[in-house]
Amino acid sequence: MLNRVRSAVAHLVSSGGAPPPRPKSPDLPNSTSAPPAAPPQAPRSPPARAGSGSAAPARTVESRASFCRPTFLQLSPGGLRRADDHAGRAVQSPPDTGRRLPWSTGYAEVINSGKSRHNEDQACCEVVYVEGQRSVSGAPREPSRGQGLCFYYWGLFDGHAGGRAAEMASRLLHRHIREQLKDLVEILQDPSPPPLCLPSTPGAPGSSDSSHLVGPQSCWSSQKEVTHESLVVGAIENAFQFMDEQMARERHGHQVEGGCCALVVVYLLGKVYVANAGDSRAIIVRNGEIIPMSREFTPETERQRLQMLGFLKPELLGGEFTHLEFPRRVQPKELGQRMLYRDQNMTGWAYKKIELEDLRFPLVCGEGKKARMMATIGVTRGLGDHNLRVCSSTLPIKPFLSSFPEVRVYDLTQYEHCPDDVLVLGTDGLWDVTSDCEVAATVDRVLSAYEPNDPSRYTALAQALVLGARGTPRDRGWRLPNNKLGSGDDISVFVIPLGGPGSYS
Repeated sequence: MLNRVRSAVAHLVSSGGAPPPRPKSPDLPNSTSAPPAAPPQAPRSPPARAGSGSAAPARTVESRASFCRPTFLQLSPGGLRRADDHAGRAVQSPPDTGRRLPWSTGYAEVINSGKSRHNEDQACCEVVYVEGQRSVSGAPREPSRGQGLCFYYWGLFDGHAGGRAAEMASRLLHRHIREQLKDLVEILQDPSPPPLCLPSTPGAPGSSDSSHLVGPQSCWSSQKEVTHESLVVGAIENAFQFMDEQMARERHGHQVEGGCCALVVVYLLGKVYVANAGDSRAIIVRNGEIIPMSREFTPETERQRLQMLGFLKPELLGGEFTHLEFPRRVQPKELGQRMLYRDQNMTGWAYKKIELEDLRFPLVCGEGKKARMMATIGVTRGLGDHNLRVCSSTLPIKPFLSSFPEVRVYDLTQYEHCPDDVLVLGTDGLWDVTSDCEVAATVDRVLSAYEPNDPSRYTALAQALVLGARGTPRDRGWRLPNNKLGSGDDISVFVIPLGGPGSYS
């Protein structure tokens, strides 16, 4: 078994194959649609035609159904074929037909250069109406559109080992957020602090008097302060968990193979909530200043969390991995010698005597983009991956791969934003070859070439960012102006203006 794990470093799990067909996954229950102010939803782009080959008919049907692009791109069959062309790598953006994305959001994407069969990124941009389902007193209320809330939603989903998980998350995650916000509608509209408990309805379980169960107050009499902002953060966090659980339930019947990183933005009541689970990135460029709104979750950045889990639950390591980290693989001839190491509690290094169990494969190996967890996957947070196993092993990856996002909050009401202030979201295909400073420079260069009230400027900026990361085709692949390799990955970019036309007003 140890030899098989060693070979996994050189033969990491690839994602080139197409998974078997599956029926369409059922959506969450329907609820009140968005108010008339929301742009109408365009029909989903028709599936691309399958290429010629000797695949069985069932595989051909799957191939056609497996490739779909975001609805708002409104791609024709010909546009879908161009979007699926690895050689041409044409940049795709919503058509300039006057019906723009909310806030005049800019979007652009491009397929990879052959890394996977199809573009495994997905994107979603919606205006979502939330209808409250109870009052603060706990009594159900009659549906009333005036009592609800709207939130604006953007999502980027970077799939791996297939695009099914990313496609499912792009359809359903905002609906899970809506469900989590239903209980909070009236609470969020009330300036007073949130109630500690929501009373149950009359006659419901738990509605009887239980005061006799409460002991003396003593030192527990104080109550923690909970803000409205933290309620929204909790709703988003719960939504990610429920989305992941739904993928687990439906992974067999609907063949939801693989997983995806998720980067989501929610605008609600004057604040922007950025939730990230994976290695995509979001930054705000405001008056030339760069404000990070996320951090990447990789085996290197989450080393201590992974080591702690392996330390507390060694059975998850299957006797094949060690939770300790060494500067390099320990060799059998080094048994008894003292070598540098660090454990789950350490940021520095110390020496320890090498023992037999230290010869096991490291839980985290490699550096930078080559870092892998359990020699299998390069991200440590995301949705899905419930079937993922260590290469040539039965050890599951999921206990170490968390679906829990980090949520950062930006209060738009605290600043006066100009039309050149933007929030940029990008999958790792952008950030692999582009720094924050380079993105900020592109923001300044592109937006300064347009009139401030021209809403098409944000789509032009998204296209420039994608083109800058993709590069141009040359004899030795796609190259940047400095002749370095461009990004060979799928690239997806949202540009969300924070002021001027299309603002949150």
